[in-house]
Parts: sequence; C-alpha cells; structure tokens
Amino acid sequence: MSLESESVTDTVSLASLPVGAHARILEVRGGRQMTRRLLSLGLRVGSEVDVLQHRGRGVVVANGGVRVALGGGVAEKLLMSAPDSGTT
Repeated sequence: MSLESESVTDTVSLASLPVGAHARILEVRGGRQMTRRLLSLGLRVGSEVDVLQHRGRGVVVANGGVRVALGGGVAEKLLMSAPDSGTT
C-alpha cells in the first residue's frame, strides 16, 4: 500500500535516513504479517517519525511519544519521504 504524494521520486528507505531526520512513511514493502506488526506498533502509511538512533543495521524511531526499535530488514522495507520534501 502506498500514499499518493506530489514528489514520489524523493523516497528513501528508513535505514538510509540520518539521525535527526523527520520523514513520513509512504509505503510498506512487506507482507501482511509485517504490516500488521507495524500497525500494532503505531506505524502505518502516513505516520511521521523522527530517526533517533542507528543500532547496527537497525533504527530507533520516535512516533509521537513512543520509541520503536526496528531491525535492519524492516527498516529497508519502509519507504519514506525524503527529509523536508512535502512535510510542512
């Protein structure tokens, strides 16, 4: 599933975003199980997150007041809007 955006070409994986970046989830490139797990963590298409930390290949993000640690495989499958592209 994906979220329509004016600037679809400015997408990057969550794993490639630097610490301190603010971005929006545009697409989840995973199966139903992974999508359900992300939903249970409060992460869905359209959610905005802040990258707090990189731990090996994994990433720690903040979504609202909640911190979530994601493994490298999951972080690679989350396509994000590039920082400062389309966020106001």
